[in-house]
Amino acid sequence: MKKVFTRTQTLKDCPTHYCPGCGHGIAHRLIAEVIDELDIRDQTIGIAPVGCAVLAYNYLDVDMIEVPHGRAPAVATGMKRTNPDKIIFSYQGDGDLAAIGTGEIIHAAHRAEQITVIFINNAVYGMTGGQMAPTTMIDQITATTPKGRHIAEQGYPLQVSELLAVLPGAVYIERCGLSSVAGVRKAKKAIRHAFELQAFPERSEGPKGLSLVELLSPCPTYWRMPPAKAMEWIEKEMTKVFPLGRLK
Repeated sequence: MKKVFTRTQTLKDCPTHYCPGCGHGIAHRLIAEVIDELDIRDQTIGIAPVGCAVLAYNYLDVDMIEVPHGRAPAVATGMKRTNPDKIIFSYQGDGDLAAIGTGEIIHAAHRAEQITVIFINNAVYGMTGGQMAPTTMIDQITATTPKGRHIAEQGYPLQVSELLAVLPGAVYIERCGLSSVAGVRKAKKAIRHAFELQAFPERSEGPKGLSLVELLSPCPTYWRMPPAKAMEWIEKEMTKVFPLGRLK
């Protein structure tokens, strides 16, 4: 019988701890495939901070560092500067990168640090109980906004990719969705390009700097909806606030 599918080597063969329908598993798979296809596993170091992203080291068979909440860009900066021959990437959620870590990611981009950032945006704090995150959308119900997020009380959702795209040190910014087969394919291309800019800088034209791929990812548990409905919600609602596409 012809083999039509095989597990990519960088993705460990282990049970998942993620909730049913969670997008983290998809993101892990895409990152692992890209690392294998580029043949950079022995060169790659991942940075995983606090949040649902913290256990990425359980799934990705590369050197990993666990860091405090929001501090992944700072640690990634130190690792890249002391190991310029290594491929350094951070894997961060919106409760991490867009909240306690906002200053870290902005200044890493402003300094043009040559790192790759994978940003998982599910518009809610997943690990700690479904509280409102900076990316929570207007009228979205969370554990701390039971009547929905209101502009007068909680302000607007933070659009991180748009914020970083204006900084000269950020050389590549793209937002993709994990809500469809086509979206997943585009996400893989974006992740691959982000890694290539760091792994093969001699191939790219223009200045060197930070690359970030934002992935709109489902959180059925704290969105309080079935997995299939969560995918539809990304397509119909999230993309209105967080438009897909390459920003830079």
